[in-house]
Amino acid sequence: MAVLQKIRQRSLLMILVIGFCLLAFIIGDIFNSGGFNTTSKDVGSIDGKNISFEDFRVKVSNVEKSSQGITSTAAANQVWEQEVSIALLTSEFEKLGLRVGEKHLLEVLKADQNIGANPLFLNSAGVFDVAKFKEYFRANPAQAQFLKDREKDADLNAKYQMYTTLVKAAVFTTESEGKFKYEMEANKVNFAYVAGLYSTIKDSDVKITDAEIVDFMKKNEKKYKADESREVEYVLIEDKASASDETEVRSKINALLSGSVVYNQATGKNDTLAGFRTTSNTIDFVNSNSDVPYDSTYIPKKDLPAVDADKLFNLAPGEVYGPYVFGQYICVSKSMGMKPGVNAKASHILISYDGTQVPNQKEKRTKEQAKVKAEEILAQVNANPDSFLMLAFTSSDDSSAQQGGDLGFFGPNQMVKPFNDFVFNNSIGKVGLVETPFGFHIIKVTDKQDGIRLATVAQKIEPSEVTSDKIFTQATKFEMDASDRDFNKVAKEMGLTVTPAVSVKGMDENFGTLGNQRSIVRWAFEDGVKAGSVKRFEVANVGHVIAKVKSIDKSGLVAVSLVRPYVEPILKNMKKAALIKAKMTGSSLEAIAKAVGTTVQQAAGLTMENTMLPGVGQEAKVVGNAFALAANKMSAPIEGNTGVYVVKNTSTVKAPALKNHAPYVAKVKAQSAADANRVVPALKANAKIKDNRLEFNY
Repeated sequence: MAVLQKIRQRSLLMILVIGFCLLAFIIGDIFNSGGFNTTSKDVGSIDGKNISFEDFRVKVSNVEKSSQGITSTAAANQVWEQEVSIALLTSEFEKLGLRVGEKHLLEVLKADQNIGANPLFLNSAGVFDVAKFKEYFRANPAQAQFLKDREKDADLNAKYQMYTTLVKAAVFTTESEGKFKYEMEANKVNFAYVAGLYSTIKDSDVKITDAEIVDFMKKNEKKYKADESREVEYVLIEDKASASDETEVRSKINALLSGSVVYNQATGKNDTLAGFRTTSNTIDFVNSNSDVPYDSTYIPKKDLPAVDADKLFNLAPGEVYGPYVFGQYICVSKSMGMKPGVNAKASHILISYDGTQVPNQKEKRTKEQAKVKAEEILAQVNANPDSFLMLAFTSSDDSSAQQGGDLGFFGPNQMVKPFNDFVFNNSIGKVGLVETPFGFHIIKVTDKQDGIRLATVAQKIEPSEVTSDKIFTQATKFEMDASDRDFNKVAKEMGLTVTPAVSVKGMDENFGTLGNQRSIVRWAFEDGVKAGSVKRFEVANVGHVIAKVKSIDKSGLVAVSLVRPYVEPILKNMKKAALIKAKMTGSSLEAIAKAVGTTVQQAAGLTMENTMLPGVGQEAKVVGNAFALAANKMSAPIEGNTGVYVVKNTSTVKAPALKNHAPYVAKVKAQSAADANRVVPALKANAKIKDNRLEFNY
């Protein structure tokens, strides 16, 4: 009773406590579900226009269903690129006021084979019938959403066609551009020059810091713009078999060679079981004791394990060879006999005709004409067998013509039946004519390979439970020690190798040489993971990866480690140029040459289209400066691709004037034909794009 009394006295307090806990639970749930937290309900935005996560998720799911083997991350990346492009282009369409009429829409729909070639929408003449198309959807309202989706896609495609047509129409080439192109090719300059080559200064004498690389990228920000990235270094501890594991597998294989004695509980006596050497049913023995089932294929010598090929191929029927190692297996093999001509090698000359699906057809001909020509070539080959190679080069419609008709080795039934039957039913050297759906073939059987059938017991070399436990213990210890101490130092103490850091972006899947390791990349971008964070990952069929976030780059620039091989040479040359310029003193080329320890060189007949300095390389700036100089005038030092140059114009030869520059206008026009394809990348570069996909665990 005393207890009940105390509960009654404190009932108000209990209610308040319970109420507070419930409120805390509800508030926590709201925060976790995205009600009040910073996580967006949108997967991203393009120029302020949000992309709904739910719509995005459905599209990703559809891509996964329609693209066999694609990962969810790859599907998300594909859909994201599509959404960005569609949003940017749609905005452009709206600005231009592009509209699509019904006729245009129908033309685009008809181009879709699922609609334009659908028997449901064709008339008796096999032509798309608009009336039947419309009537079908009136009679089947359940298909309305399908039509709505197709119309939406068709509308977008039609507008894109109009848009690209407008862009292409706006890209035109003037007569002045054609004239300029002509002058670039035809005007010539002759000049003397002194070159202070960068190669005269050792790379080791010029050091480039990370800060200098970053500063260079900032000055060229558009070129080196990149998403936020992480550098992750790691230690790989492979889950592989030990020497004792391999010895144990070898012992098991050896034990299978000879018979064994086992106790039979049913009879109370010992039974003697036949071994691999003496078994009367080799195929059942293999299937009962091997990790790889019996294969009845006859194998040519070239396809046998290289190290043991000679011994295996020369086994007498019933003879056993092994144990031997092949890949991840220890094997013993028994010969089940040889078979001649399991593979064949042949050359052919194909004469095709109209109606055959041959892309390399050299001339149009009827079937009758093709047969006559094939018979003529067969007669030539029979009269002069050595002519086969040249006739194949000049007459065959097959891509093998470049190899003189040689098809290499192939197995039974790899070629169409008439071709296969001729080759495998005739001896080496036989020449004949056969017809297939590809046309008429003049065939020469050039070689054959015998094959051996082997019964092989193969057992995989795998880590034992004891070995795997040791590896797990080692990986766990390293993870724990590396979390508190220097990663590289701990690895060195344990005799492990730290793999150079891999630079990854948030939506990457590939992780260096380990391939698709999305879990590692996702972890590196999780909230709370910072530079120095360490975590162990189990990678199937590989082992344990202990990863450490080496650095976090939010600068929006390419990682220094990735860009250094490209930027460092540029910066080194800039520093070398400063050192060379300091030496280039003097009022004449001879004086400057003496100052830098070289000689005066001559260049003749160079154009702005041909800027190749003999023995040096392309130097457009040098040649351009030479053109800009008056005769006998000397330039200031010019920083080129391969060194610092001072040039003196000897003479400039102007090309004769042309009345018409049409060929050169055409050249410029051809060079700019693909400019329309640069529109979407340009729109992306100028757009404000926010990507929240990481918040949704893609």
